[in-house]
Amino acid sequence: MDPFPQRIINPWVVTFSVMLATFMEVLDTTVVNVSIPHIAGNLASTNEEGTWVVTSYLVSNAIVLPISGWLANYLGRKRLLLLCVAGFTITSLCCGMATSLAQLIIFRVLQGLTGGGLQPLAQAILLETFPKERHGHAMAAFGIGILLAPILGPTLGGWITDNYSWRWIFYLNLPVGLLSLVLMNRFVFDPKYVKRGEGRVDLWGIGFLALGIGSLQVLLDTGQRKDWFSSNYIRTSTVLCVLGLVALVIREFITDHPVVDLRVLKDRSFASGVFLISLLGFVLYASLVLLPLYLQELMGYPAYNSGLALSPRGLGALLFTPLAGHLTTKTDPRRLLVVGMILGSITMFQLSGLNLNAGFWDIFWAQVLQGVALAFLFIPLMSLAMSHISPQKMGNATSIFNLMRNIGGSVGIAIMTTFLARRTQMHQNHLVAHVTPSNLSALRMLDGLRANFIARGADAATASRKSLAALYGMVQEHAMMLAFVEAFWLMAVVFLLMIPFVALLQYEKKKPAKQPATKLVKVPTDAARQFASSVPQEKIAHEPQEEHHLLLH
Repeated sequence: MDPFPQRIINPWVVTFSVMLATFMEVLDTTVVNVSIPHIAGNLASTNEEGTWVVTSYLVSNAIVLPISGWLANYLGRKRLLLLCVAGFTITSLCCGMATSLAQLIIFRVLQGLTGGGLQPLAQAILLETFPKERHGHAMAAFGIGILLAPILGPTLGGWITDNYSWRWIFYLNLPVGLLSLVLMNRFVFDPKYVKRGEGRVDLWGIGFLALGIGSLQVLLDTGQRKDWFSSNYIRTSTVLCVLGLVALVIREFITDHPVVDLRVLKDRSFASGVFLISLLGFVLYASLVLLPLYLQELMGYPAYNSGLALSPRGLGALLFTPLAGHLTTKTDPRRLLVVGMILGSITMFQLSGLNLNAGFWDIFWAQVLQGVALAFLFIPLMSLAMSHISPQKMGNATSIFNLMRNIGGSVGIAIMTTFLARRTQMHQNHLVAHVTPSNLSALRMLDGLRANFIARGADAATASRKSLAALYGMVQEHAMMLAFVEAFWLMAVVFLLMIPFVALLQYEKKKPAKQPATKLVKVPTDAARQFASSVPQEKIAHEPQEEHHLLLH
């Protein structure tokens, strides 16, 4: 009796079951960001201490991501999924009930550990549930969750925090988690090749992974706040990161039972896909951080409205992701990738043309176009990267793929926020050098501001102070605006630099299914005569050759 009986289940039911929990987990990576000031104030801590609510989750999440494939083989995929969703739901409840910042950080660590495996497991299940010729549709379903969740997170988090309490950000996960548990238990099953408990536990690999990836995530998330390598804390984190990652690579190549099988990177298409998804994560997450900063710092948008301004990107992705998935199955996905990269660069060049007088519609259409670009980037890339990966290695491959997307995003945020701060300071120094008593334009601006404050009732001394402060504020605004323009322009160039690497991705054209064809087989003359004697003579065409040709179907 087959211990793994085949079950015929609608693949879209399986998709909904696994993507429900995955969407919830990805949403939690960004939904808390806008609520940090409220959480810090409510739990009697500073904003910098409050940022550990986000950092702790990202660190634990990054540690679990690459080993989720190994865990699925060791514990069983369905069992691991149920444990992840149950653990994520319970820790969400604990986060909402936390009475101190220390408690909340501990529960966020546990939440990241239990939710970290959901993304790669969901991707592996979808790739196996759908036949290979429909992988574009599978990745479209996966892409909707992966693309929409980070975009909706700040908007949803701001709305919940403003109208209810930050605790409801976590309580919202409870009904979603329970429904996902019921659906997964009913419709998700282990594939035949998953045999629980096989292989030894690579404790050294797990330790090096936790040290290297954990230190890297802490380094990227706190580097700008601590002024990078001027801080002993950052220098120590860098040393630990390098030691951990180098030891991890060496260990995983020499052990017979690696916790992260890096040998899968020998596949050229997969390795190229991992490189490109890292760059896409760089641009996606960096722009998700920079644009709200621009709206809040320069345009005066509140947190909720700045999050809402990102929603057109989600609209573009939602509308065009199904189309991108369909086209991926019908044409060469590499062409779609190039189209997506060109659209992405156009979007960033549009954003680099913003100024201090930009309106909502200047941002709206650029965001819609970027959503379209992301749909044409993520879906074909995920399909191409996994095209040559065997089902037995799919869980491990999706773990590495999703880890590198997240690390690329963390690197992008760290680099671009540092770039923004440094370039703002540089432009400010340059602009201040022109605000001198010998500059007639600056003097006229200062006199105009002073007269305006006096007209509003201020005395001469107060008006002079306020006019100087206002002029300095204008210099800061223009300096930051110039830095934003350069940052968006730099990300546009990153999109263009990715185009040549598309050629490294392998694509095999789908061959049309062959119909049962008549096959010409040579048989010896004696055998032909024996066969002919048993068949009515009118059906055999005798030939005088030494060998006869029989038509075998």
